[in-house]
Amino acid sequence: MARAICLRLLTMAPKTRAQLAEALHKREVPEDAAQAVLERFSEVGLIDDEAFAAAWVSSRHAGRGLARRALAQELRHRGVDEDTVKEAVEQLDPEQEVETARRLVARKLAGTRGVETQARTRRLVGMLARKGYGPGLAFRVVREALESEGAEIDDLPDGDMR
Repeated sequence: MARAICLRLLTMAPKTRAQLAEALHKREVPEDAAQAVLERFSEVGLIDDEAFAAAWVSSRHAGRGLARRALAQELRHRGVDEDTVKEAVEQLDPEQEVETARRLVARKLAGTRGVETQARTRRLVGMLARKGYGPGLAFRVVREALESEGAEIDDLPDGDMR
């Protein structure tokens, strides 16, 4: 029974060991049976939290533009241990993260034209914050984008703000 539950869940989408353990617990699979199946699936490579975390970071950063902080939180939420989370998000190049933030801002910038500069800044920085970017990076990238359009930005916070 535990084996069938895990196989069904894994055919739908990759899962972490913690997610599978939780699913087995919810279905009231005896603990010893659940652990035996999880151990065996780990041994044969059907459960690999390191591979899951690496793929998750790559996919969610490329697809949704999420920053390290948001990616780490999502992995923790899925039961990935802290060392594996740290290792996976460290694979993301800081320059790549900055470039992704710039692309996200560039995509949203046109939709804010005609709006007052401070309101544009709030919207764009807020969008980056929701994706896990820190305030320093968010303000710096937004400032760069607005300056490139020739917007007056004298009263906006510096990009060095932490």
